[in-house]
Amino acid sequence: MTRQLRFLCIEDDALNRRVLSDMLNVAGGLTDECTNGPEGLAHLDATEFDCVLVDLRMPGMDGYTVIERIRGRGDAKAQVSIVVITAESPGPGTARCLRLGADRVLSKPVVMDELFKCIGEILGAKGAFVM
Repeated sequence: MTRQLRFLCIEDDALNRRVLSDMLNVAGGLTDECTNGPEGLAHLDATEFDCVLVDLRMPGMDGYTVIERIRGRGDAKAQVSIVVITAESPGPGTARCLRLGADRVLSKPVVMDELFKCIGEILGAKGAFVM
């Protein structure tokens, strides 16, 4: 029996959060939603996730800092897959995310097929059940 994939969506915009969650749920994933970086990091402390989806631009703590905090952990959760979701055009921000340890960067608006392909490639490479 295969297990459901668990996703953590850290996004300050309620509509964007809902759209991402709905897409992942359609594929059979379980999605937890957080509205900001500190809340997301606390949620990661408490729960095991296969993948974290994080917005790049959020008030208080941006996505760059979230990536740094996750990758700087001293435990196995530092290796969780990270997909950045951003409205920024590809460029220096994308390169910075990848340098900090994000697995992929997707542009908004997110297309369901692109999201599934991205997650499938990342989790498949890590030997996890894929969508």
